Amino acid sequence: MARYTVNKQAVEHARRLIEARQYVLNSDWGEVQPRADDENAYLAKHSWSEYAGWFLGLTDGATDETKGRYAFVFGDFRRIHRSGIIASHYRAAEWRHKEIELAALDLLQLLDRKCGLVK
Repeated sequence: MARYTVNKQAVEHARRLIEARQYVLNSDWGEVQPRADDENAYLAKHSWSEYAGWFLGLTDGATDETKGRYAFVFGDFRRIHRSGIIASHYRAAEWRHKEIELAALDLLQLLDRKCGLVK
């Protein structure tokens, strides 16, 4: 099973998006999550560092600047999606990637506080 490290750059990027209110609260993640074509289009116009900022996990042992290096996407390359954070949290919890799970949970709680779902 792959092992992952929390991508601190992505956590900070997500926090900035939440603070700037660049989020979608209600979306069907299965419909809006980036596909390979979306990733390729983004990479054609952005750096690998910018691409990495959308993924909560870094695959241990994978080569930098390859798609295999980045896991647990949480947005559509424009905005963060609450459903994307939930999907990352669920998948990390399911496969016992505790650091990723907790990072996603922290972001979910921050988002919920920011938009008034939690006081």
